[in-house]
Amino acid sequence: MSDILSLSAVELGKKIAAGEITSVEATKAYLDHIGAVDKDINAYVTVDTEGALRAAEEADKKIKEGTLKGPFAGVPVGIKDNMCIEGMLTSCSSHILDNFYPTYTATAVEMLKEAGAVVLGHTNMDEFAMGSTTETSYYGPTKNPWNLDRVPGGSSGGSAAAIAADECAVALGSDTGGSIRQPASFCGVTGIKPTYGRVSRYGLIAYGSSLDQIGPLGKNVEDCAAMLEVISGHDLKDSTSADKENAKDCIDFTSALVDNVEGMKIGVPRDYFLEGINEDVKEAVLGAAEILKSKGAIVEEFDLGMVEYAIPAYYVIACAEASSNLERFDGVKYGYRTGEYTDLHNMYKKTRSEGFGAEVKRRIMLGSFVLSSGYYDAYYVKALKVKALIKQAFDKAFEKYDMILGPVAPTTALKCGESLSDPIKMYLGDIYTVSVNLAGLPGISLPCGEDKDGLPIGLQLLGQTFDEKKIIQAAYTFEKYRLENMNLKCDERLKESGYAGATAFQNTGKEA
Repeated sequence: MSDILSLSAVELGKKIAAGEITSVEATKAYLDHIGAVDKDINAYVTVDTEGALRAAEEADKKIKEGTLKGPFAGVPVGIKDNMCIEGMLTSCSSHILDNFYPTYTATAVEMLKEAGAVVLGHTNMDEFAMGSTTETSYYGPTKNPWNLDRVPGGSSGGSAAAIAADECAVALGSDTGGSIRQPASFCGVTGIKPTYGRVSRYGLIAYGSSLDQIGPLGKNVEDCAAMLEVISGHDLKDSTSADKENAKDCIDFTSALVDNVEGMKIGVPRDYFLEGINEDVKEAVLGAAEILKSKGAIVEEFDLGMVEYAIPAYYVIACAEASSNLERFDGVKYGYRTGEYTDLHNMYKKTRSEGFGAEVKRRIMLGSFVLSSGYYDAYYVKALKVKALIKQAFDKAFEKYDMILGPVAPTTALKCGESLSDPIKMYLGDIYTVSVNLAGLPGISLPCGEDKDGLPIGLQLLGQTFDEKKIIQAAYTFEKYRLENMNLKCDERLKESGYAGATAFQNTGKEA
């Protein structure tokens, strides 16, 4: 079983296609492992054992017949709990939807299923994706597999933790202000936030409609690139889905898995390395820049600007959209309804008071305030203007640079409970990620080192809209260099210990 769990998703897919492993064997290995470790990690809200095994049997049958091919045929995957799956509890990890079973499946999930992926279940998340730690879930907090006293990040913390703990081969998350990239950083895995509109949002239960984007989390860059290739494309059911770059050569992201950054121009914002950043994070990220420079990239520092305005603009816009999107959860149409009430308005009030958690209520109230009469122009309209200025600042930077390099978060994984007592601290932890969503840009997070406590540090690469290939290529080049050098150092240590020729590193880059 351990051999199966140590494989990357693409490696596992190749072995299933070659008949070395069956999808049923792989699925059982993951389900058994979930049963053994998830009681401590709490990465899953729902595990669909019977459904997964049926899907695995069907995948094996089609693979044998030759009618199912592709990198994820028969590969077990996890899906964040805010993406609808027909007949499966989809709750956004909230009490108000703890009895909601959709009658349809999200487009991105459907595309994975059509590619032969086996859905293991829904992964835990911050309630309605509102949080940066996966501690606001109605089903309890998820723990970081690297250290159970630390958070996995959020809101896609369940998906990131599931990959880090080998509870799925690859997973889907959603990113509204860093919710794929930040948990990927905290859990030492890789995640891609695609360009807004690259992946259909149909079937994704909305938090901030102009900011939300579905994307992959995996053990390495290759897994994420291959998964992004499967789920990308225009969708008529999503009015925000982009169709101008839908040709096969535009979404052939695996073609960017090339070890070469020669001549690429990389900008490093000085604004990202001022006060507030942990020294270990700063050193690791700037070290990654030096590695890319040594590989032939042209690396320069520059002033991005507008960084200090990203957090307030983001939370005004996101909360305004959240207050509108969550208005539909009233106990009438679907979901939880309070047991006792006197009239319709009392039912609304009690249902929402009992159904929503504290962080969701906080953001709904903030959103309702900034949209209210007398404050709309002062806050919401002004935030939209700042959003446009942030996009202009990035556009100006991309006139000179192919990509932007920086940290994912100012710190490594926080201790459990720290952010819940100080929401402002939690919000400020998104300072390097939220501007990417405001501008609709693609970004990738991948491991670039560890801090003094042995916790992962994430590197973030940002590209211009619909230019995922460049950041994937640079990320792949860095990852390849890092893993080769980690293996070399490990081999040297093992030789000194008398275990010549062995390697103690898995595909995730974690030390065995």
